Amino acid sequence: MIEAAMIWNEPNNKSHWDPEVDPDWSTYARTVIQAGKAIEAANPSVTRVLGGISPIDPHFIRRLGEMGALDAVDVVAVHGFPLDWNLWPIDEWPQRIAEIEAVVPDHDIWVTEVGVGSFGAEEVQVFGLNRTAELLLDRVPRVFWYSLFDLPRSWEATTRHKQAEGSSYYRHFYMGLIKEDGTPKLALEDFRKYAPRMGIMQWFHFNDHRLDDAVRWMKELGVTHLRTGLSWADSYRPGWEDWFDRQMEALEDFNTTVTLCFTPDCQGTSGHHTCPPAHPEAFAEFCGRMIERYAPAERRKAVA
Repeated sequence: MIEAAMIWNEPNNKSHWDPEVDPDWSTYARTVIQAGKAIEAANPSVTRVLGGISPIDPHFIRRLGEMGALDAVDVVAVHGFPLDWNLWPIDEWPQRIAEIEAVVPDHDIWVTEVGVGSFGAEEVQVFGLNRTAELLLDRVPRVFWYSLFDLPRSWEATTRHKQAEGSSYYRHFYMGLIKEDGTPKLALEDFRKYAPRMGIMQWFHFNDHRLDDAVRWMKELGVTHLRTGLSWADSYRPGWEDWFDRQMEALEDFNTTVTLCFTPDCQGTSGHHTCPPAHPEAFAEFCGRMIERYAPAERRKAVA
């Protein structure tokens, strides 16, 4: 079932939200406000999550608060990858959480993406998983490990820039607990110790062939909390309803945080799925429609 809806993914990361189009974040703030209202109207029991920020930036959160966006969400989410991309050590996780708590004392803080890749050695991932669990599982209500599967090497790392990132780009293909060929990595057995307290974050591409295997693995590991996504851009593809329905039906047994993001070409300001929507109300309509379709509010029977 859907327990939470996240409004965009890494909105303060230029690879997910174009800062040249929205330099003061006012469009994102309007997007959050309208999407938050739409989600609440569709089902007030669904937790509204501010898209997991990366980098972890209290100034960004403070700015959104000044524009009223935090009033439209229940949770502020953060992402961190200190052994792969961030310029801070893994032991600073408690400090990073505290920095956001100081800005939003009335909101829960979730870590909706944290991971360590096996790019250099699988033993590094084992260390990172265990240290992450020590630092975060008793610190915040939700932690989602990124990810279950390695990204197939024949695919592109969505929203990333191969030419600009160099070796950092290729780390995206080593973040899973399971290799592309289905072989478990060393860290998989260590992850088993932390489920169900630690959830899984796994993106599924349109008509993703890995969906059924993911469900089987997560149930075998004891995972109960999952974060995934429904792409607004994909909702303009032929056959989108069949794929969305299949995906959400397959994930019904998990407490799912569904990330709503990615702009259709026809709805954006610059014709790319990471650009801000030209009309935030159109994105809000998509959010409300997805909650109505996959997490409808209970219809109480009228008392005779």
